[in-house]
Amino acid sequence: MKTLTLAIASLSLATSAAHAATSMDPATLRRTVDAYLQVQSAGLPGKVTVTVGNVDTRMNLAHCPAPEAFLMPGGKAWGKTTVGVRCAAPAQWTVYIQANVSVLGNYIAAATPLSQGQPILETQLVTQQGDLTTLPASIATDKAQVIGRSTNVSISAGTPLRLDTLRSQPVVLNGQMVRLVTAGSGFRITAEGKAIANAAEGQVVQVRTSGGRSVSGIARAGGQVEVAF
Repeated sequence: MKTLTLAIASLSLATSAAHAATSMDPATLRRTVDAYLQVQSAGLPGKVTVTVGNVDTRMNLAHCPAPEAFLMPGGKAWGKTTVGVRCAAPAQWTVYIQANVSVLGNYIAAATPLSQGQPILETQLVTQQGDLTTLPASIATDKAQVIGRSTNVSISAGTPLRLDTLRSQPVVLNGQMVRLVTAGSGFRITAEGKAIANAAEGQVVQVRTSGGRSVSGIARAGGQVEVAF
């Protein structure tokens, strides 16, 4: 009886060892997800930290020599996300693992209340640090993105600044007399006209010439409008 008991115990241990050798290690799955997200988030502006969730050990996935991680359509390597890991051979399976990608970086906030439509000065801005994944995607991360622009709405002090709520100051104003410039190979023609809309640097603006014609051009600083020849 003692010999039989030892034989059964040995068989049980051998079966467990064989099962472990042919099952996918959960730690390998987590490392696969971590490595994938590290690559996908390499270009983000800040210190990236990847945290991979636990893997359900009850799944008993067959061992895979080359597991492949992927993001589902519309997925992102930013904030809370879900990463798929699949195996093509020798067994086919797919598992989904939750993860979080945090990005500690600088962002720009209002140091003082900002009035709607007023040009923003550098002294009105402050650089703060936080997890960028918890903020809007259009958050400003450099003061140069904000200085000289104005807000669409009034903003209280301490509010993070979003680029989609800012607009550039116009370099051409509605009703302003502007200089139309057309240039080509070996020639340059200038004329005067009146702008019939506001326009920021680089925007298209319509101008009415002294002869009553309406032409379109690119607004430039100094009351100049470039007209394509």
